[in-house]
Order: sequence, then C-alpha cells, then structure tokens
Amino acid sequence: MNSRTPSPAPTVRCPACGGPSRYAPDNPWRPFCSQRCKLHDLGDWANERFRVAVQDDPDEPPAHPPH
Repeated sequence: MNSRTPSPAPTVRCPACGGPSRYAPDNPWRPFCSQRCKLHDLGDWANERFRVAVQDDPDEPPAHPPH
C-alpha cells in the first residue's frame, strides 16, 4: 500500500499585489491571489501600461507601404 500524502501546493508571489498566492488547481486565479488582482493586471494590459518590445525584421516588408 502507498500511504503517501499529497505534497502541499506551492505558494508564489502574486504578480499584482506581491502577496502570497496558492499555486494549485483549486485557485482559479493562479498565479494571482484573487480575482481582483487578476482583473487589475488585465486592466494594465488593456490600458497599455505593459508592453512587449518588438524588434523589426529587416527581411520582412513593411506592414503599410509608404505613400
């Protein structure tokens, strides 16, 4: 018989508030600690407070040809 107990879920730092967040399937907002933090983060992306840098590919033609 195997009497192993399941290992506890890790706790990570919430990306929005910095507080502890349970990183487990029973936390529907993971890696965030709450729905509020998840929505706050989504709002930051929607308002373009977060941006992903893009480097132009010299071999690709421009998206809009010059006039």
